[in-house]
Amino acid sequence: MRKLPLSFYHQEDVNQLARQLLGKHLYTLIEGELTGGIIVETEAYNGITDKASHAYGGRFTDRTKVMYESGGLSYVYLCYGIHHLFNVVTGVEGTPQAVLIRGLEPIEGLDIMLRRRNMPALKPNLTAGPGALAKALGIDRALNAKDLMGEEIWIADAGLSYTREEIVASPRVGVDYAGDHALLPWRYYVKGNRFVSKPNT
Repeated sequence: MRKLPLSFYHQEDVNQLARQLLGKHLYTLIEGELTGGIIVETEAYNGITDKASHAYGGRFTDRTKVMYESGGLSYVYLCYGIHHLFNVVTGVEGTPQAVLIRGLEPIEGLDIMLRRRNMPALKPNLTAGPGALAKALGIDRALNAKDLMGEEIWIADAGLSYTREEIVASPRVGVDYAGDHALLPWRYYVKGNRFVSKPNT
């Protein structure tokens, strides 16, 4: 199973990339502990024109500066002061696009994930939702701005892909502040997968 090449992350169409990430494997290796699973839910954030994006209007801060880097880096931020959320920086340098990883079907290191989440047994909420999957994979701000070609956090291609009929496109979650852009169908998930955070169908 090979890591996705940097060229994958440099695509201009962030929505197409968000769909293509479904079925790819996300891994972390933290203090010798390997965990990972299949990405089953994503959300696209389309740079300075997207009212739901942290970089809307060209906003450039210590938090968002990694979004302006060339695609292929991690963007990890703290939401509501509680949950770390993991995003993939995409596009070319200066174009602050990103894809939020919202759902993961656990494959590797299940015992480690259960321990991190303080759960006795596997249930879908182990890794359904961006905060849950980040905690299960041990992702926090220490993994912000990491090279996805590196050895701490990466995404690999296992040859799994989905047809358009197998993918649901729906509005993103928790972006009511974005007004009309909150209705854009830029959340993508694998139809029927139990590790999707908020299935609409």
